[in-house]
Amino acid sequence: MRPTEIRQSDMPGPKVYNLWWGDKGIHKQKGIVTYTISPFKTRAVHNLLRNYIFNGYRRLSKEAVFWVIPFAIGYGTYSWAKRYDAWQNSKAAHVAGHGAH
Repeated sequence: MRPTEIRQSDMPGPKVYNLWWGDKGIHKQKGIVTYTISPFKTRAVHNLLRNYIFNGYRRLSKEAVFWVIPFAIGYGTYSWAKRYDAWQNSKAAHVAGHGAH
């Protein structure tokens, strides 16, 4: 078993293609192509409000089943529990549950 080599510094050695940040003494890498679009040509917010109204309504209406039904069940359970708790803590519940106390 041979021991590992001693690491002299954080700078990579001469066997790598990219040297260190900012080194200018190396040729540019080949085969890397970058495409960009001008920010003035993208029109990112073109018809944003109109598309949101129509497309957003269509998308929300399709998903309404998945959030309206659980919300209704949850709200019904919450309102029933609040009424039941108020009744449990009332005088009528104490009389009904304990008889003449």
